[in-house]
Amino acid sequence: MTRMIAIQPLTAQAFAPFGDVLDVAGDPDKLINQGMCGRYHDRAKLDFSDGRAGISLFKAIPRDLPLKLDMVERHPDGSQAFLPLSQEPFLVVVAPDQGGVPGLPLAFRTAPGQGVNYHRGVWHGVLTPLSQPGLFAVVDRIGDGPNLQEHWFKDAILIGP
Repeated sequence: MTRMIAIQPLTAQAFAPFGDVLDVAGDPDKLINQGMCGRYHDRAKLDFSDGRAGISLFKAIPRDLPLKLDMVERHPDGSQAFLPLSQEPFLVVVAPDQGGVPGLPLAFRTAPGQGVNYHRGVWHGVLTPLSQPGLFAVVDRIGDGPNLQEHWFKDAILIGP
């Protein structure tokens, strides 16, 4: 049996159980640099069991819709933030935890300039740009030991517009 998941716009309220939406919504928390720069302060809850925060760059190949969702993953030892380095939207897939396995996934399309921070232990899809360049800055845990759990779905799940 194939299940179809509809894509919804990414909002802070809908995404709150899974993490933080990173954007410049609303007024800046303060103005800096002689009033020429708005600071949107402390937008993500970075959470690591050990190790340290690191910044990496990811370059991913764009995907087409509908997307066949085969697998989701989670990182039990640290949060993971994805900050696009372009204004192109990307697909965000998350699933609630149900006794150590993912429940029914949800799919979101980011607005231009939005990023996400997955909280520690949240089931999520892989990085899924929908167009070029697919370049992201990623802030996540750098440390020893495994920090990846994967779940492969038995039944087909399609994500589409």
